[in-house]
Amino acid sequence: MKKELIELRVNGRSHEIAIEPSKLLLDALRQDLDLTGSKRGCDDSSCGACTVQVDGTPMLSCTMLAASCEGQEITTVEGVSEHGSLAAIQKAYGDWGGSQCGYCTPGFMMTVRHLLSQNPNPTEAEIRGGLSSNLCRCTGYSQMYQAIKAAIDAEQKGMAASR
Repeated sequence: MKKELIELRVNGRSHEIAIEPSKLLLDALRQDLDLTGSKRGCDDSSCGACTVQVDGTPMLSCTMLAASCEGQEITTVEGVSEHGSLAAIQKAYGDWGGSQCGYCTPGFMMTVRHLLSQNPNPTEAEIRGGLSSNLCRCTGYSQMYQAIKAAIDAEQKGMAASR
């Protein structure tokens, strides 16, 4: 199959890559850009492990053609850190044991970031609803919810301190 040259903007940087028109975004990120945080968990769009943000909206990169993302800003879990240090959600996941094997964690983090950008102080029911598109096969989710609440508290304390 003939390759085409596309430009993807990922984590604030432009990348020109030659890909087959049928290449999925997940594969372009992992194979061509060496951004391996997003994972292939199911191949049928049911688990959310491959979630990235495209123009700020969580999307399943295992179902999107890479070429369809030209001209859009793609954010992966590698782009979540803030000025070289862990973002509040990353730190909270580590502090609270928000994951066991960690395979699904990048997808959850991308979904949580979107949820918190839309609603900085969600209720537990809103958190559960917001994460319903992601599946973890290892945990009972309680540590994840604790980590998210801790991240919300840290974000709110950080905003209050910067005023």
